[in-house]
Amino acid sequence: MDPNTKKFLNDLLERLKKIDYVRPEDIPNIDLYMDQITTFMDSQLASSKRHGEDKILTKTMINNYAKNDLLPPPQKKKYTREHVLTLIFIYYMKNILSISDIQSILNPITDKYFGKHEDYGLEDIYKEVFGLEHQQTLNIMKDLAKKFNTAMQTFPDASGEDAELLRNFSFICMLCYDVYVKKTIIEKMIDYTAENKGKSKADA
Repeated sequence: MDPNTKKFLNDLLERLKKIDYVRPEDIPNIDLYMDQITTFMDSQLASSKRHGEDKILTKTMINNYAKNDLLPPPQKKKYTREHVLTLIFIYYMKNILSISDIQSILNPITDKYFGKHEDYGLEDIYKEVFGLEHQQTLNIMKDLAKKFNTAMQTFPDASGEDAELLRNFSFICMLCYDVYVKKTIIEKMIDYTAENKGKSKADA
């Protein structure tokens, strides 16, 4: 592997290491107004931005989520810790899933656990799910390095600019296919759950 390629891979892995989730203990224990929510999310998820001027969350986005029944309504224009947790779930899902698919996944969770603490609260669920992130990040980093090395072995007869262009294209295509397969699996799980729910209602 030439020095430039090695540096590119190392830079990718370093960037991946910096991607973090919002820890529950970092969420304020007081209810927040809309402006405070957007500021908090922007600061906590800054490492996820593609460009420095990008916004993690805007007022328009929050209003749209509420309008589409993804986010329970605020109380007197204030948002609780559970609102913040719900917005974080939405943030990670919205880049690959449609609004209707996010509704299918998230609404059963918020309907049953938002504002309720008998067995599981939304914070308990959040901690359990995102507690897996460290190992998941390590697995992704290993898989990323493997895919990159595979892509760098393609087009062995190409040289110079042709080799760089074609191998980068190979790497991007491998990543796109990986996302495509995982998105397909998620959609199939959503459809399967919806079908089973429909059958249960019909049998009742």
